Amino acid sequence: MSQQKQVLMPADRPPLARWIPLSFQHVFAMFGATVLVPLLTGLSSSTALFTAGTGTLLYILVTKAKVPAFLGSSFAFIPALIGISQQYGVEYAMGGAIVTGLFYCVVAQIIRLSGKNWLDRALPPVVIGSVIIVIGLNLAPTAINEAMYIGSTGVAEDYSLTYLSIAFVTLTIAVICTVFVKGFFSTLSILMGLLGGYLFTLIMGFFFPDYHLIDFTLVKEANWFGIPFLHADSTGHYAYLAPKFNFIAIVTFIIVSLATICEHLGDMLSTSKVVGKDFYKDPGLHRTLTGDGLATAWAAVWGGPPNTTYGENIGVMAITKVYSVWVIGGAAFIAILLSFCQKFGALIQTIPTPVLGGICMLLYGLIAASGLRTLVESQVDFKERRNLTISSIILVIGIGGGLLQFKVGNRFMFSLGGVALATLTGILLNIIIPSKKAADK
Repeated sequence: MSQQKQVLMPADRPPLARWIPLSFQHVFAMFGATVLVPLLTGLSSSTALFTAGTGTLLYILVTKAKVPAFLGSSFAFIPALIGISQQYGVEYAMGGAIVTGLFYCVVAQIIRLSGKNWLDRALPPVVIGSVIIVIGLNLAPTAINEAMYIGSTGVAEDYSLTYLSIAFVTLTIAVICTVFVKGFFSTLSILMGLLGGYLFTLIMGFFFPDYHLIDFTLVKEANWFGIPFLHADSTGHYAYLAPKFNFIAIVTFIIVSLATICEHLGDMLSTSKVVGKDFYKDPGLHRTLTGDGLATAWAAVWGGPPNTTYGENIGVMAITKVYSVWVIGGAAFIAILLSFCQKFGALIQTIPTPVLGGICMLLYGLIAASGLRTLVESQVDFKERRNLTISSIILVIGIGGGLLQFKVGNRFMFSLGGVALATLTGILLNIIIPSKKAADK
């Protein structure tokens, strides 16, 4: 049997000569998405690598080393991370993410005691699919601004054909890798797009001044070794970013997490089908969700973005037929090692804005499309006025920038908007509007 087709089950440990390259495959698959989230939200890419690696090891521990899953930066929380960070500060976004991780654990214990039918009733596919569409389309203006406008302003005077050409090349490479490349490399479309757009900008910068957007000064000044969870303050000194807590940040993150919890259920179902084991039963959905939640809380403690199980790595397992938890653990260890190299982190920061814009034009669209897929695969009937009404209102509130805001007392201002408000509205509408079966009784 060829090495490529040799099946390795979760408990199987490959020989070292095969173990290392297999682990590197998973690093390549998760890398682009994992470092992209902090780049888009103002967090540290090195911290994200550190918390992804350590969070994955924590997940393996909680699930008794039975579930092969790599945990990386979650895209679903990008709007919440940006919104809370801008309004209150990054520390409060981290505090909201910590409480959200613990909320996962509470839901996990409820599922352990009562099953998951109540969650299916509270969050049916019409709500979840519509919310996922909102998450993707809510970010669409950010992608366009980064791809076309200097400073990502969206102002007509800042429009740049140079930016657009870089974004176009980046997007084209990513699309080619997504649609036409087969096998393992099809899982690397984000990474290939980033590399292709970066090299295009670098080469064009030698000939045309407008393309000179990459500055290696940060890389030259950075040390080879550094602590990934120490963050530079306004004076240039490095210190630990201590999380802070407030009610609005916590509520915002928890409401968004209702969608990501359902995303976790889908990922576990996909992983079960790929591996051929029912992870809902062994080690149990309560353990996989607890592991996801603890990894998210752990990431936020150190200043990293919330974690989630990665579909990219599920794809790698489906292609290679290697489901070994040892291989996933090896990838986590490699990610941790990379996070301690400051020059590597500085190099990531040199990625030009239009390159990120080009990638995000595909990535955010894919998020929205995955919501459409949820609606289609779940066979949501839009001939039924109830489903049409719920989905329509979620989309308008989420994409239109709906906002619920009022004062509590003299000093405290409660504010809930965007994805969080759309999710909450969808849940309430699903409860209030009777289903067709209930109406017929």
